[in-house]
Amino acid sequence: MISFFSLAQENYKEQIPGNEYRLPMQFINGGSFKMGSPKSELGHFGDEGPQHDVAVDGFWMSQYEVTWDLYNLFVSRELDGNQITKTETSEVKLNVDAVSGATTPYVEMSFGMGIEGYPAICMTQLAAVKFCEWLSAMTGKFYRLPTEAEWEYACRAGSNDAFSFGEDAEALDDYAWYANNSNDKYQPVGTKKPNTWGLYDMHGNVAEWTLDQYLPTAYRQRKGEVSNPFQEPSKIYPKVVRGGSWMDSPKRLRSASRRPSSKKWKMRDPQIPKSEWWHTDAPFVGFRVVRPYKTPPESEQKKYWNYELTK
Repeated sequence: MISFFSLAQENYKEQIPGNEYRLPMQFINGGSFKMGSPKSELGHFGDEGPQHDVAVDGFWMSQYEVTWDLYNLFVSRELDGNQITKTETSEVKLNVDAVSGATTPYVEMSFGMGIEGYPAICMTQLAAVKFCEWLSAMTGKFYRLPTEAEWEYACRAGSNDAFSFGEDAEALDDYAWYANNSNDKYQPVGTKKPNTWGLYDMHGNVAEWTLDQYLPTAYRQRKGEVSNPFQEPSKIYPKVVRGGSWMDSPKRLRSASRRPSSKKWKMRDPQIPKSEWWHTDAPFVGFRVVRPYKTPPESEQKKYWNYELTK
């Protein structure tokens, strides 16, 4: 049962300064839910248990996975001079010049699967984090990756079943691009049905980065109802990826399914040393962003953006 404790806020579209692109943001009321899956769930894996009660505060989440149309604006950095003028009411006072820029990729990172309207892929979690910092500096609003708990809460959209729409994996064709219907490539965002909270492609298309360090036993350490859990990263690998992708079977697309990132995703990376920004062998990983209703103070914002590259 979902219990709500945030007043509904308006959805909006974030205007990128100096560009016509607008990023649709969907407000998700805060509430509580059962995180993880029971042992009886088909496809259940040990790192999804035990189920436990989690409460999360309200936040906005991008309605779609971040597309190349937007992500390439961060890679090129041609719009930096158009950042908004910060005021006392700005959530973020950061100057965009202080944000590290991603290296230009050394191969065509869509691998011919499509650019316009398609989800951006192959970026490392560091690159996704730095994108959020860049977007925050450009707009004056505080953006970051979702925590693992926020992601699952938003994916479930009030459901306790294996998928947001119920238990029947045969219904996935209506909601998700995955191994059975993707034609071996990702697809344009938003072309399947959304969940009941208005979010598209939470199951499938591309798997999505979260903020959290992956610990297979993380849930065993939580007692009682936990508020806004976040496993703060201490090293580069592994981080938590959620949602499953165009390459995956239904069990990987379940709301509770967790996947650790891997150094193997850089196997064919030709750069020496290997790139901090790109995972050459991860054409199945992308991300979406959130903006928390409660903006953290400036002193805390950096912990969501400034992960050490050498850890």
